[in-house]
Amino acid sequence: MANKPSFILLGTGGFGSYWCQKFLPDLVGPDGIAELVAIVDVNPAAHQNAIEHLNLAPSKCYTDIHKALQENPCDFVAIVLPAHLHEYAVDIALEYDKHILMEKPISDSMEGSSRIYQKVKQAGKKMAITSSHRFDQDKTTLKELIQSKQYGDPHYLVGRFTCNNRAAVSNPREYAHHHFLISSAVHHFDIIRSLSGANAKTVYTQSWNPAWAPFKEHSTALINIEMENGVRAFFEGSKSNATQLNGWKNDYFRAECELATLELDHRKITVRSDLGFPHPKYAEIPLLEQKYWTHQWLIEQFVHWLQGGEAPPNNLEDNFQCTALQYAAIESGLTNQVIDVQAFKQSYLKD
Repeated sequence: MANKPSFILLGTGGFGSYWCQKFLPDLVGPDGIAELVAIVDVNPAAHQNAIEHLNLAPSKCYTDIHKALQENPCDFVAIVLPAHLHEYAVDIALEYDKHILMEKPISDSMEGSSRIYQKVKQAGKKMAITSSHRFDQDKTTLKELIQSKQYGDPHYLVGRFTCNNRAAVSNPREYAHHHFLISSAVHHFDIIRSLSGANAKTVYTQSWNPAWAPFKEHSTALINIEMENGVRAFFEGSKSNATQLNGWKNDYFRAECELATLELDHRKITVRSDLGFPHPKYAEIPLLEQKYWTHQWLIEQFVHWLQGGEAPPNNLEDNFQCTALQYAAIESGLTNQVIDVQAFKQSYLKD
């Protein structure tokens, strides 16, 4: 596909408004890398986001997804809908033989994620998930630093996401046990997989809800992961702490390597070592520079894939490993058992 790929955006309200306002303006239009031919949102008021920020004609704004696809030939659909609607949207995209770029997670259940995975594979279509935090500037810099082996091999990783969301209980479903792991740790699991350079082998979760937290179910978890290459990882996550230490975009990750400790904290990366020259006692590492990060970078990579380039790191095959890890971690927290992640993943796939 040498020409500029065209697409339909499903969802312009909610998080879809960010696509219209922040992610797509530089990427669509006469000088962009892709052509937006139509949008779909069941709420007509949300169409204004595409009209105002993407200069889309009102005649190209639809409330009916079938009508939009019938009237507007395109190469792929971008799905920016709530997770429980993902399978519905994927089914329609495949019905019209379209490639798919979709917001994370794959679905709101392991069963739904597995069905989507198998349907897309069977249809032979290209699909990627915009699990964006892994592709931020600071995390990418840390990953490149670790994988350069400049400081030797990593042997364990530590990650943290803690904050006070005790007052944010207007939607109790969001803070139930499994939705805590979906809305938070799914990104951090993806980052851990990237930093370690491997998929998960086993996971063990201890999760609970403190007595003072008003959530319906578990809001705190301590999680141990062993990767297939032998790297270990420990993740601390809580939405019921008294304060925020590391929230969204201000992550904490530490990589203990053979020759140094590499630490990311609030978007600053440092290297520490007591081994002497040539290893620094303390040094701050400048972040990598490039034109796009997070969503824009992922959209750019997906378009390049459709044009014959390599599959992006967030392709469906890769992200399904992240999905398996998150739901295996849930299973471990509920059963107090160590879970074999690959066997868990395979158990949901039909022959």
